[in-house]
This record gives sequence, C-alpha cells and structure tokens, in this order.
Amino acid sequence: MLIGVPLETHAGETRVAATAETVKKLVGQGHQVVVQSGAGVNASQTDSAFEAAGAKIGTAADAFGAELVLKVVAPSEAELAQMKPGAVLIGMLNPFDNDNIARMAERGITAFALEAAPRTSRAQSLDVLSSQANIAGYKAVMLAANHYPRFMPMLMTAAGTVKAARVLILGAGVAGLQAIATAKRLGAVIEASDVRPAVKEQIESLGAKFVDVPYETDEERECAEGVGGYARPMPASWMERQAKAVHERAKQADIVITTALIPGRKAPTLLHEATVQEMKPGSVVIDLAAAQGGNCPLTEAGQVVIKHGVTLVGHTNLAAMVPADASALYARNLLDFLKLTLSAEGFKVNLEDDIVAACLMCRDGQAVRKNG
Repeated sequence: MLIGVPLETHAGETRVAATAETVKKLVGQGHQVVVQSGAGVNASQTDSAFEAAGAKIGTAADAFGAELVLKVVAPSEAELAQMKPGAVLIGMLNPFDNDNIARMAERGITAFALEAAPRTSRAQSLDVLSSQANIAGYKAVMLAANHYPRFMPMLMTAAGTVKAARVLILGAGVAGLQAIATAKRLGAVIEASDVRPAVKEQIESLGAKFVDVPYETDEERECAEGVGGYARPMPASWMERQAKAVHERAKQADIVITTALIPGRKAPTLLHEATVQEMKPGSVVIDLAAAQGGNCPLTEAGQVVIKHGVTLVGHTNLAAMVPADASALYARNLLDFLKLTLSAEGFKVNLEDDIVAACLMCRDGQAVRKNG
C-alpha cells in the first residue's frame, strides 16, 4: 500500500506523523512510503534519514495523493482537496469538530481520529492523548522555570539561602503527574489537586502533597469518579469549595500549572481573577487548557501576558515545543494503530475491534460520529 506523510502546515505545528524508525518498519512489511520533502526537519528527521529507511521523498501532492495518509492534525481544506476519494486518513483529527468530519466525509475519505480511542489497557500503546500530554506536562515545568525570576530548588550559598519554589498543580492526569515528577526533579515543593480521589496515592508517590477537598454528597462523589479515565464536570457546591482551597494555596505558590480538560467541553475555571490578584509578584501561571478557553479567565491563547504582576503563559501546543520526542512517540502510536488495520493485503476496517470502531469518524461519504 502507498502511504503518504505530508509536511504539517498548521501554524506552530512542528511534529511529523512518521519517523525513520516507523518508516523502516512499514517498508519492511512491504508497503511503499512517500514523505514530503522537509516534513520531518523540525522534528530532527531529515529527508536523508527517511530515504535510508526506505522512503521516497516527494511533494505535497505525492504525499496527499497516497492511498493512506498519516497526519498529526486535521488537514486544511486545501490539503483535503489533494486527497483521493476513498483514501484513508489517520491522525489527531479532533473528533468533536463536526464540520471537519463532514468535510472529510464529503470528500469520500475514510478517516480515523486517534484521540477517540477508548481509555483501556489494550489501547494504551496507541493513546495519543497520553503520549502528547506527557510531553506537555514536562514542558510546562520547563517553561515555568524559564519565566520564574528565581531559582526552582533551595540553594545554600555564601550570600545566603534561597528558598525552594512552591509549585501548585491543578489536575493530576497524565500531564499533571508528569509536571509533578519534573518539578520534583528540579527541587520544588509541590502541592497538587484533582477531583478524582483515586489519584491521591499517585500524587503522593511522586513527592507532592495532595490538596484534599472532601465530598459532601453522593452526587459529588459519583462525578469525581469520572468516566473512561476522564474527569466529569463537578457540581457547583464542590467547585466553590475547591476554589477556596485553590485560592489559599495559590496565594502561597510561586508557580501554578493548570491541566484540567474535559473532551468536547470548555475547560473548567480553576484559577479565578481574584486569586491571581492576590498571588505573589513574579509568580507564573502555565495554563495547559488555553486552547479550550483556559483554566484561568485571564489566560490569552497563544500569548504570554503579565496581569496583576503575574505572568500567564497560554501556549496552545506544548508538545510541538518538544518536536523530536513528541513525533517519535506519536509515530509509534500510529504504528500500533496500523497493526489493527493494515496488512500486506491492504487496509481493513474491522468494526468488531472496539478501538477501530471508536476511532472511525467517516466512511463511504457518511459521518459515522456526530457530536452535539
């Protein structure tokens, strides 16, 4: 089968959907791979490395004209127009974007959005959300360290002792847990909060203190358990109590990293303006939910701003700021998905496989998944 890997043209996107490592495995299985010239340069994957792995270097038209196209993010309308009806498209296509799914269906594309994979142990190796969130959590701490005008660890010097930075992490999913681990390595004192009681042990095992907000009703406890590995929107009563706890700890913190996301919904507000107003001058907020409205209303997507003396960082694609490793992990995710669908005989859509069925967005001119 002819597999195409185009250059990502979305603003700020530096990742690539295949690496020399994964191309070599696809070629070894008997497939042809065409990579657009320069597709991997930003991710430290050169054209010569792809050629050495057995790929052909071509144009955008060559890559998009393949039977199977591997992408990082959804193609633009101009890119979609270069794809052949009946072609297969796999990538992080945003399963909650109905208009995008409709455009792909209209083009006759069979499209799979890997973000829609179920959160099961069997699907872990192709969990793109986790692989990229892991990188985002690491990069969030590194960005915080860059913007923070002091040291992160405690230092004892001849000129005096420097206190360790106090870091508050809101949301202890994959990104939050990696942020805890990274901040710990840098010597910070860490507190972390999450609506799910099950993560308390994980937070404490990484060396952070758990900010506990007790549940007062069965409804609060049920919502906190989450669904499919994701948190659910919490009742207003619990959110009010959490806001008070966060407010008090954020006033003492030097760095706050917010990571709370709910798929298909606006990000919940965790850090209110009144809290930011009382934070220390020079404090830093890294808002990983900036692309979905932000966990702080003062965050500006794609911008770094200073408000009330606090630096608010609203980068919307932190994984793309670590493109080499982000691409390597993402390409392996794709390869593991292809193990379920691609063979020497071609591409097969096996709807009896729960992972394949969950990721399928459109087929035969029809949208399979529609939200809202």
